[in-house]
Amino acid sequence: MPKFLADEDLNNRIVRGLRRLSLEIDIARVHEVGLIGVDDVEVLEWAAGEGRILLTHDVATMIAFGYDRIKNEKEFPGMIAVSQNAPIGRVIEDIAKIAENENIDLSGRVIFIPIK
Repeated sequence: MPKFLADEDLNNRIVRGLRRLSLEIDIARVHEVGLIGVDDVEVLEWAAGEGRILLTHDVATMIAFGYDRIKNEKEFPGMIAVSQNAPIGRVIEDIAKIAENENIDLSGRVIFIPIK
């Protein structure tokens, strides 16, 4: 099962919903691992070192940093960019589907949800 890191911008209702849905989903928030206030590049570096897929609402800068990691062939477990306008329940369902899928590999990829 993949592991996740929720950045500062991700709605905490999503994290709480995922944790309520399944005790098996391994999701950490940046403030829980001592990364509050740390710049995006360092957050991505930490996530890569821990093998965690980053969850973010920040499509303005975080995605660009993710693509930079891919372009520079740096370790990148993946990123899920979450639309801020998406219904919270739908987002939780989509992330849970990804978490439950043993065959999914987001390494070197940025995907956007909600999944159409």
